[in-house]
Amino acid sequence: MSRQREQTDIIPVETAGTLDGLFRERMRRSPDGVAYRDYERSSGRWRDLTWKQTDEGISRWQAALSREGLARGDRVAVMLRNCPEWVMFEHAALRMGLVVVPLYTADRPENAAYVLSDAGARVLLLEELAQWRALAGSGIPLDGLVRVVTIQSSPGETGDDRVRAMHAWLPERAVELPQVDNDPHQLATIIYTSGTSGRPKGVMLSHHNILTNAFGCTWVAPLSRQDLLLSFLPLSHAFERTAGYYVPMMCGATVAYARSIQQLAEDLLTVRPTILVSVPRIYERVYAGVRDNLASGPGIGRLLFELTVEIGFGRFERRQGRGGWRPAHLLWPLLEALVARKVMARLGGRLRGAMSGGAALSAEISRVFIGLGLPLLQGYGMTESSPVVSSNTFDDNVPGTVGRPIPGVEVRLGEHDALLIRGPNVMLGYWNNPEATRAVLAPDGWLNSGDIARIDARGTITITGRLKEIIVMSTGEKIPPADMEAAILRDPLFEQAMLVGEGRSYLGVLAVLDSAQWEEAAKQRGLDADWRRLAHDRNLEEMLLQRIARQISGFPGYAKVYRVALSPEPWTIDNGLLTPTLKLRRNRVLERYQAEVDWLYQKVPA
Repeated sequence: MSRQREQTDIIPVETAGTLDGLFRERMRRSPDGVAYRDYERSSGRWRDLTWKQTDEGISRWQAALSREGLARGDRVAVMLRNCPEWVMFEHAALRMGLVVVPLYTADRPENAAYVLSDAGARVLLLEELAQWRALAGSGIPLDGLVRVVTIQSSPGETGDDRVRAMHAWLPERAVELPQVDNDPHQLATIIYTSGTSGRPKGVMLSHHNILTNAFGCTWVAPLSRQDLLLSFLPLSHAFERTAGYYVPMMCGATVAYARSIQQLAEDLLTVRPTILVSVPRIYERVYAGVRDNLASGPGIGRLLFELTVEIGFGRFERRQGRGGWRPAHLLWPLLEALVARKVMARLGGRLRGAMSGGAALSAEISRVFIGLGLPLLQGYGMTESSPVVSSNTFDDNVPGTVGRPIPGVEVRLGEHDALLIRGPNVMLGYWNNPEATRAVLAPDGWLNSGDIARIDARGTITITGRLKEIIVMSTGEKIPPADMEAAILRDPLFEQAMLVGEGRSYLGVLAVLDSAQWEEAAKQRGLDADWRRLAHDRNLEEMLLQRIARQISGFPGYAKVYRVALSPEPWTIDNGLLTPTLKLRRNRVLERYQAEVDWLYQKVPA
C-alpha cells in the first residue's frame, strides 16, 4: 500500500453498505469538511457547502418526496445541470429506497420523454419550465408522472397542476424522518445508454455495483480531504457519476461544479483543482489552444515546447522503469519554468493528476501532457460495468493502453478476442429488456463488452477494435452508426452514407448521391448537374446537412451531423467496399477516402 493511500480516509464498502449509507458515513466522519462548491448565480459568488449542510438539504428533499405517495422501488428522474441540488435529490430518493434515473440536459425532448416513459418515472426534477414544455410537447404520454419540480424560482402558468417550483415544493426546514434500511444489492439507478436498436437501453445498477467500483477506483488515484475536483462532465454520464462524484465522497474530497463547458477555462483558473476527471475532448481542446498559440508565435517557442515534451516524457519513461537517464534531463528545471508551468497554469496550476475515460485518448495528446509533467491516466469502462474496468495508475502508466483491471474486476478474452468482464460491478441487466441482457451477459456473470482487446503477460489491456459497429466520440458519447445511416438513406438523394466520428469531437457523413435525384435537385437550384464537381462546395454541403438533419431528428441530441463529404464513386462489391452480402466494409471505405474524411475535420464547426 502506498504511503499516499495510508494517509487517506477511505470508507470501505462494508462500512457504507449502500450509496446513501456512504453519504451518512462521510457526514459522520467529516461534518464540517467542504463537500461541494458551486457558483450562486443570484449573488454572483462561489459558495461552499459542508457535508452537514448538504445532509440538512437532503432531509428537506426527502420530506418533500415523502409527500408524493411514492413506494420503495419507484423511479424518480433528474434532468439537471451538475449542482448540489442534483446530489440532494438523489440521496433523498435513495434514502427512501427509490430508483434514480438521470437524463442528459441537452438530449432531444423525444428521447428524454421515451426514457421517462420506459422507466415509468413518477417524479421529475428539471432546471427550468422550458424543458417541461418541450417534453410535454414530444407526443409521448407522460401520465405516470405525479410531480414535476423546476429549480427556477417561478414556473409560470402551465395548465398542469403537477408542476411546482422548487422553493414552493421544498419545506423550509429539515424534517426528521425514519431511516429506511436498504439492501446493498437492490436497484439504485437506471442509466440509459445508446443501443444498436436506435432506442436507448436502461442499465440497471445496484448500490453494491457502484460502491465496489468506486472503491476499486480509489486504488487508481487515492484522494484525500485536501483534494479538490472540478466537475463538468454531466452527472448523467456513468464515468462522472462514479469517478467524479462517489469516489470523492468515499475519500472525503471536495467537488466544485463548473458553471458550464463554455466557462470551463475560467473556472479552472478560479477553482484550481488538484484532480481532473474528463473525457478526451477537454484535453484535446487545451492541446489545440496551445498548438494554435505556438503556430502564431515565433519558431523558437515551438522548438522549446517540443524539447520540453521530449525531455519530460523521457523522464517519465525513466521513472516508469522503461528508459534510462540522459544528460538532457538536466535541462528539465529550466524547461519546466519556461514552458511546462505556463501550460499547466491554464489548468489552474495545482493539478497532481488527471484521468481520461469514456473514449480513446490519442497517443500524441497523452504524450504531450505527460511530457509537460501532468500524470495523465487513461482507463476503460462501460456503463454496464458501473463503469470502470481498468486503468493505468501513477506508478504503472503505459500510454496507449487502458491499464490493468482495478481491484475486484476480472477480465479475459472471449470469441474473436472480445473483452469479457466479470465482477461485483457488472450490471443487474437491462431494464424491461431480458433479450438484450441475455445477448451480453452470460449466466456465469461474464459481460461481453463488444470491444476487441489484447492482454499482455502483465495483464495490461489494449483495446484494438470493436466487434459492434459503434462510434465512440472523443466526448465519450456512443453512436450506433447503422441506425443513423438507415435514417439518412430515407432521403432518396442519398444513395449511400457512412457515419464517421470515431475518436472525434463531432460526427460527419461520407456520402454517395443518387445521380438522377441530384439532376432534378440541381435543376431546381440552378446548380451543376454533376455533383462531383461540387464536392467541396459549402452551399451544397449546407443543403445536404439540412436534409440529413430532417432525417435524424429522432435521434439523441448529441448525435448531430456537422459536416458532410462526398465520395466520387459508389461503393460496390467490385471495388471491394461492399461484402458479397452487400455489407459496408467500413475500414476499407475509410482507407480509400481518408482525404475526404480528413477534410471533414479541417474546420471545426461553429
